[in-house]
Amino acid sequence: MESIVKLSEENIDDEHICCAIADKKCAHGYQAKKDWLAGQFQDGYVFKKLDVRGKVFIEYVPAEHAWVPVDAPNYLLINCFWVSGKYKGQGYGQKLLEECMADAQGKDGVIVVTGKTKQPFMSDKRFFKKQGFELLDTAPPYFELWGKCFSEKGARPAFKASAKSGECSIKDGLAVYYTNACPFTEHYVEDLVRVATARGKKITVRKLESKEEAQAHCMPYTNYTVFNDGVFVTQRILSEKEFDKIFCS
Repeated sequence: MESIVKLSEENIDDEHICCAIADKKCAHGYQAKKDWLAGQFQDGYVFKKLDVRGKVFIEYVPAEHAWVPVDAPNYLLINCFWVSGKYKGQGYGQKLLEECMADAQGKDGVIVVTGKTKQPFMSDKRFFKKQGFELLDTAPPYFELWGKCFSEKGARPAFKASAKSGECSIKDGLAVYYTNACPFTEHYVEDLVRVATARGKKITVRKLESKEEAQAHCMPYTNYTVFNDGVFVTQRILSEKEFDKIFCS
């Protein structure tokens, strides 16, 4: 089995970060994600990947420093977890999760945000359920918080109350919120603005620039969220065809 590489300030310039490796249109976002990662290491953020040129990696962070609106002191939060292509079904997901669990020694547990059903760019809850995780909390319309608790002490992890409204403060037209925690968002937010403008749709862009802003977000998912007249529509990165189906049909 291939070895695991942990990214650090010393090697991040020389190592790839798995996502958008060959996607030239996302080159700016790819570098923005690297810059974002470099700023998170001081807060205990971990990025571990299989030593291959593919999407086989896990990212996790102490929940207190996560760019996610959760209350989960002394827990690790899995921020992104991806095993794709020919690497599926070979035990690599299990191996990466074991890395996280080992680093969680001394913590009260590990949590992850999923969808009620499989959602694009989000972890599949079925994998975690098989690993002994349990459902801890939900938020509309389909977000779930799963966790593996090592201790009964302290409060049970939960989404912040502010993340359960399903609405943002921008009530006129479309609104998209995003961070650089995903290398695809910079390009696709620009593309969303282009498409919306071409269709005569008003659109507002809000980039979450700090963990404090992300932890105060109105949805449990912060990488990319789209709203219409204040109401949540999707966390799915939209193609032009999908945009037309949702907003122009």
